[in-house]
Amino acid sequence: MEITWYGHSCFRLTERNYATVVTDPYDNKSIGYSALRLKSDIVTVSHDAPGHNNTDSVKGISHVIDGAGEFEIGGVFITGVQTDGAGSSKEKSKDKDNGARNTIYVFDYDGITVAHLGDLKQTPTQSEIESLGTINVALVPVGGGGGLNAAKAAEVISLIEPNLVIPMHYSTPAVKLSLDSLNKFIKEMGLSKPETQPSLKVTRSGLPNETRVVVLEYQSS
Repeated sequence: MEITWYGHSCFRLTERNYATVVTDPYDNKSIGYSALRLKSDIVTVSHDAPGHNNTDSVKGISHVIDGAGEFEIGGVFITGVQTDGAGSSKEKSKDKDNGARNTIYVFDYDGITVAHLGDLKQTPTQSEIESLGTINVALVPVGGGGGLNAAKAAEVISLIEPNLVIPMHYSTPAVKLSLDSLNKFIKEMGLSKPETQPSLKVTRSGLPNETRVVVLEYQSS
């Protein structure tokens, strides 16, 4: 399968003969980045805020998922786990990028699992972590604001123990929100400056045994 990042918390997950998923499409006028022009079968919304709920920017949608539950669509198994980790009302008024509750989504493409943590703010409970199951790829907010800061992101990664981590929701030249830089997270993880790549192709045989961070370049759609 292939994972492409379009900035902020928006990714597209694609695999031949399976439904395409777009996560957390943003309103570019509020968030920055290029206006989204994506097609997808499924759109997931982690919480109701302009940085995450602009479903009108995605064409061809057959299903919008905006909360907890279990779904099977186009060969993809999707589990939504609700958390209380989407920030406070004070933060909501400050950066206009928070909803009240957050949903983590796990996408299972024929045994390859991808977890999108949304705007997770706090460390998940043990029961929430158990609900996620085994995670191969974790899409993790690392820049603070409405989501995890670098230190909390590192803590959550150590609990989930994914094979691969793709950071999201951090400061870039294109984003308008006040977020921390990626460098804080990279230092927190004890890494040197990582190389970036346009997208990530994931195969079961290619999964590393030890957790590895992969930094994606945000793409214009």
